[in-house]
Amino acid sequence: MSAGAEAKLAPMPWMKAPGTRRVIKALDGESGAPRFVGGCVRDALAGRAIKDIDIATPLMPEEVVRRLEEANIKVIPTGIAHGTVTAIASGEVFEITTLRVDLETDGRFAKVGFTDNWEADAARRDLTINAMSLDASGKLYDPFGGREDLNAGRIRFVGNAKQRIEEDYLRLLRLFRFYAWYGLEPLDEATLHIAQSLAPGLKRLSGERVRDELLRLLGAPDPVPALRLMMRFEILGVILPEIFDSAAFERFLLLEPEMAASPDTLIRLAGLLAEKPNGLGQRLRLSGEQREKLHKVFTLSEGLAADLSDLAFRRALQHNDAALVMAGLLRAWAHGDPPPKAERESWLTIAKTWEVKDLPVGGKDLLALGHEPGPEIGRYLAALEEWWLSGDRQAGRAQCLKILKHLVASGA
Repeated sequence: MSAGAEAKLAPMPWMKAPGTRRVIKALDGESGAPRFVGGCVRDALAGRAIKDIDIATPLMPEEVVRRLEEANIKVIPTGIAHGTVTAIASGEVFEITTLRVDLETDGRFAKVGFTDNWEADAARRDLTINAMSLDASGKLYDPFGGREDLNAGRIRFVGNAKQRIEEDYLRLLRLFRFYAWYGLEPLDEATLHIAQSLAPGLKRLSGERVRDELLRLLGAPDPVPALRLMMRFEILGVILPEIFDSAAFERFLLLEPEMAASPDTLIRLAGLLAEKPNGLGQRLRLSGEQREKLHKVFTLSEGLAADLSDLAFRRALQHNDAALVMAGLLRAWAHGDPPPKAERESWLTIAKTWEVKDLPVGGKDLLALGHEPGPEIGRYLAALEEWWLSGDRQAGRAQCLKILKHLVASGA
């Protein structure tokens, strides 16, 4: 189908849902029918799950609010200055935006004006696969050939690539994020060179915007091809100077399926780093929980790389979340020489079947033996735990008390 052509699709279940019908009915009228835009159109055509429903309309923001409220639909003016409001209907959330044109851009933010021209609104979007719209009857509007590009796995900008990126440097990262998720054909070489020349502009973006795009990219089933291109064209190092070589990350991704878990973007980020993430958390505005997770995987990896023994592994499992220990183990293997598959499976089986158990004795038992309170108690219990772990935690309370008495008597 040529660019600009229209096609008729059968309305999909999410288009016929009660909340969707309520919002569309409220916005429909003489001023122009609303259309679905962005990710819901792209993913519906790709046969993927719909995460968010975005709607565009030629109605002015104030009129959008008025009509929704008259229909008893809750409205939140999330970005009304830029033409966007959030509607909540029948428990579903909808982002509704008035058609826009860019009046001024500076690489980070745009000053927008409102329009009733659908093609002008589509022309300001970043990629062809994101510039399609779909009305409530199922008619698809595709002025830039997005459907053909989607079917071919071709990721390209709407119009001039240099202009698109200079309007908002985040689009440079979005190029690679969408390539990771939807790309089949190689990215255009000329576009890649443009991206390389404009990569320094990424430093102008906020940490939050960079973080969101990077983590979404890392959430793709196989982000390695996109990351490899970002390294080759000197883009990844601008936002992630802690990385110097993708080889370890490629090994990490090859080993990752052995974890038998869904991809974890923070764990993947830890696998990508060659240096400690000391300033990364602040630069990307990671949450405290995210920073702690990142540091924990890195620390576990370093520890296991230095002492990859059965006892060290069990010690790590005893004091940390098993999933993080597995991630640390994989990272250690990825940045070194992984053992044969049968040996890896043996280690990972231990982690996957690990159940938390408490040491059968504690500080109160030492006090009962007449030992004075103090730091020595912790030292004795740590030595006892090493013995207990070396025996696969099979020893019971009586055996542990016997060993504890021996440790105290010998001053070990």
